[in-house]
Amino acid sequence: MLEDKKYWVWFSIIKNLGIRRKQKLLEIYKSPERIYYLNKNDLLKISGIGKQTVDNILDESTKEAVDKHILYMWKNNIDIISIVDKSYPQNLKQIYDPPISLYIKGNKEILNNKGIAIIGCREASEYGKKAAKYFGYNLAKRGINIISGLAKGIDSYSHIGSCQALLGKNYPQNNSYPHVDNKIYCGKPIAVVGNGLDMVYPAKNKELEQKIIDLGGCIISEYPIGTKPQKMHFPARNRIISGMASGVLVIEAKEKSGTLITVDFALEQGREVYVVPGNINSINSVGTNELIKQGAKLVTNYKEIEI
Repeated sequence: MLEDKKYWVWFSIIKNLGIRRKQKLLEIYKSPERIYYLNKNDLLKISGIGKQTVDNILDESTKEAVDKHILYMWKNNIDIISIVDKSYPQNLKQIYDPPISLYIKGNKEILNNKGIAIIGCREASEYGKKAAKYFGYNLAKRGINIISGLAKGIDSYSHIGSCQALLGKNYPQNNSYPHVDNKIYCGKPIAVVGNGLDMVYPAKNKELEQKIIDLGGCIISEYPIGTKPQKMHFPARNRIISGMASGVLVIEAKEKSGTLITVDFALEQGREVYVVPGNINSINSVGTNELIKQGAKLVTNYKEIEI
């Protein structure tokens, strides 16, 4: 299966080839396989594709690296899905700059199920941690995937809450819960990361990442194997977190917080924004309480979230 996807792997590892240029090339040639066999003259005829970009596309070292990538992916159960695959998240496909491909570890069959993004402060308070677990647990039990970023703080505790829901046995037996094969369907955790799937960041979340995979969730990234977690990757990752979701829940955010970048993406993408109010004396609540004043929906109970 991976051998059939080698051209998508190659397309994803070309240096300095952004989403817009990739989209343009795919609009013209339809598949990375056709692009792979183009020559320099063909590529230079394309408007907006300069000499340096052409050199990057034709770089033989990039083509030689593909087999190493595929071997590593095969050994470590990493898949790649492209924007033309049925399993690609359809919500994400509708945003302004969707990733051309996604690397995935775990269950790709859940990517088009209903999901909510839970985001917030890395330096979470005990109040924030409890709230993240509460909403992660109860929304998962309603059959909603919990999408977050695997960072420390709110991200981690929302994933922990959804994992606890999957480990629980006392699912309510009523018609308000979606069923799959006559069994209660519990939402799964989906972690979107800003690095290649050959590493875990932060490292202390290695056990949590494995638990997410073992319980039927998944870890996804637009970055190929070998990509280190760099500061610039996280704002880009945030558009995927909100883009995959039907709504975004904010639990604790400082006045100047990366969380607010995700909120901006969510608003641009037409997603509903929910906010858990915080202590007015806490620096972790300045951003969240300001969002409420600006019109975000205040929620204190998981039943108040409608997606």
